[in-house]
Amino acid sequence: MNRRVFIAASVCVFAAPVAARAQRAGKVYRVGVLRPAPDNPRFRTDFDGFRQALRESGYVDGANLTIEYRMKSASQEQMIALARELVRLTVDVILAIGPVSVTAAAALAPSIPVVAVDLETDPVATGLVASLARPGRNVTGLFLDFPELSGKWLQLLQEAVPRLSRVAVLWDPATGPAQLRAAEAAARTLRLQLQPVEAPQPKDLEPALQLANKARAGALLVLSSPVFNAFRKQIADLATRHRLPTIMPFPGFAEDGGLMGYGPHLLEMFRQAGTHVVKVLNGVPAGEIPVERPSRFSLTINLKTAKLLGLTIPPPLLQRPDEGIQ
Repeated sequence: MNRRVFIAASVCVFAAPVAARAQRAGKVYRVGVLRPAPDNPRFRTDFDGFRQALRESGYVDGANLTIEYRMKSASQEQMIALARELVRLTVDVILAIGPVSVTAAAALAPSIPVVAVDLETDPVATGLVASLARPGRNVTGLFLDFPELSGKWLQLLQEAVPRLSRVAVLWDPATGPAQLRAAEAAARTLRLQLQPVEAPQPKDLEPALQLANKARAGALLVLSSPVFNAFRKQIADLATRHRLPTIMPFPGFAEDGGLMGYGPHLLEMFRQAGTHVVKVLNGVPAGEIPVERPSRFSLTINLKTAKLLGLTIPPPLLQRPDEGIQ
């Protein structure tokens, strides 16, 4: 991997080309966005990839495109109500972010194409798609269902934290049990003890980390969740306050003050999702668009946070990151 110092990211926005031939003159397309977490600056930055993919194919928000956002920290019942709002608006496609959004949109709107950005679900095992190559129903998009990633996150914590024996796992029950089960299996192989701590809502984050401290965890693994991603700065601050070396599936976590992030870049994932939506708007049935996985994974380490936690990152680990934050 090539190393580079990460200071800030900027997105270059290029002018959209001539509108795709599949677009109908005078039609204003409507895209629904369903997400079980509130809007915030981090999401808007990541979401630029989605909007850019649409613009480059001639779909411009405010011109021939309207994006209907339904985003808030909500229960499953509330997310279903938000999905119903998008159905009533007769959107052309729904971008559903996270398992709760995907299942709600797929169930309530079988005739509306759904493009998923779901880092927690196996789409074949859950019946959302018939196969990755040919989904066959109204759902396609991006999924990250690699159980071996849990082992990778735990291994990175072992390398960073000397004599690590117990790891707390921050888990959002709304994402389902698959990630937690994978982490438990990986922990047995690595001879680590796990202490699951739940945080269904943002208000549960502080009590969850207090519980991790009471359990004498030596580190914290934060599993993937749209809610955790939305509040990753708060999680980073809490982890540092509780002196818990922490890893999260999003590289941007280290930029927000967390110790380590390992996983896909959300900006790129949303850009991939944007290309799926473009295909749908151009007339391709969702069931004929292959499901994709993230195309690139990156490791980030925040050396300032390591110093605050009293950790010396081993040289072999320092040589591995794509991005090292000084």
